[in-house]
Amino acid sequence: MSRKGKVLVAMSGGIDSTVTALMLHHEGYEVVGITMKTWDYAASGTGAKGKKETGCCNLDSFNDARAAAVEHGFPHYILDIRDEFGDFVIDNFVDEYLNGRTPNPCVLCNTHIKWRALLKRADAMNCDFIATGHYAKVHQHENGRHFISKGVDETKDQSYVLWGLQQDLLQRTLLPLGGYRKTEIRQMALDYGYPELAKKAESYEICFVPDNDYRGFLKRRVDGLEERVNGGNFVNKEGKVLGQHKGYPFYTIGQRKGLDITFGKPVFVTEIVPETNTVVLGDEEDLNKTEMKVGKINLLKYDTITPGMEAITKIRYKDKGTLSNLFPNADGTVTVRFYEDAKGIAPGQSAVFYEGDEVIGGGIIMRQPVL
Repeated sequence: MSRKGKVLVAMSGGIDSTVTALMLHHEGYEVVGITMKTWDYAASGTGAKGKKETGCCNLDSFNDARAAAVEHGFPHYILDIRDEFGDFVIDNFVDEYLNGRTPNPCVLCNTHIKWRALLKRADAMNCDFIATGHYAKVHQHENGRHFISKGVDETKDQSYVLWGLQQDLLQRTLLPLGGYRKTEIRQMALDYGYPELAKKAESYEICFVPDNDYRGFLKRRVDGLEERVNGGNFVNKEGKVLGQHKGYPFYTIGQRKGLDITFGKPVFVTEIVPETNTVVLGDEEDLNKTEMKVGKINLLKYDTITPGMEAITKIRYKDKGTLSNLFPNADGTVTVRFYEDAKGIAPGQSAVFYEGDEVIGGGIIMRQPVL
């Protein structure tokens, strides 16, 4: 047994997770690699029969992960969690769009499926830790709580997608890449003898929507959806009918292109009302909000939010964040009041609260209809 302990490393076959495993191996940890099969075309109903699987469910990636493990002398396993993934992540993805929200399935998958699956298998294999190739850091506060902070590489930082990790997961998690830049990780791949891995393209699409056509996915997944929702009204913020749309689930807050309606000026989707199959259009400034409500709160750095606590709140992955005050509500939600307008707040997306580079916590933006 290694003095540093035994660690179960999630290996997708990509550069980040492979370098994570090799780095820990060379640092003296007893490494066990595991590759999780989360999805396939047949199970998801994408209609892409015969098309090569991509991303984390690619046979080539499985082989790449296993080859690296074999070459460096540590065990590797493939774990099929398609049932767990499909029932929870894909069903939630569909339900969110049908409820007028814009989901973030990768956040849900990371925090509720992958980490839980890792911890369960880590316990079964007597592993002390679990590790992934995310660009973020884990710390322990003087109050005893574990929390996430931003990675050194601002362009790759993934702290935003990890706000949902609970304390029992964080205290067992290693994130070795948080202290490095992507360029350094590519150089490490070269140094370890993997030039092809160093040049390997990264995948950014949702794994079960590999063509990035979420509308087509919804149509295939929900029988009769197109017929049920086609022909709803576009309206302005006063409720005046402006035209007909193709169905509220096929639009997202802030959308400007693909509306198939013209006014001689840019218009944007500012609200989605599933109850009446209505899509509200407005000017760009109508996307500006000074307040929002956030539910499904998970706190990291502190166990409570004091009324008026100041935080930088990010409302999407690439958002720079906006200075705000946080106000906890009796029902467990948090009201966020921004110091300046926040643009394009989309219900269903994650809101993450930062104190400097450190994650206080986060939650899911709630829908508050204007009509």
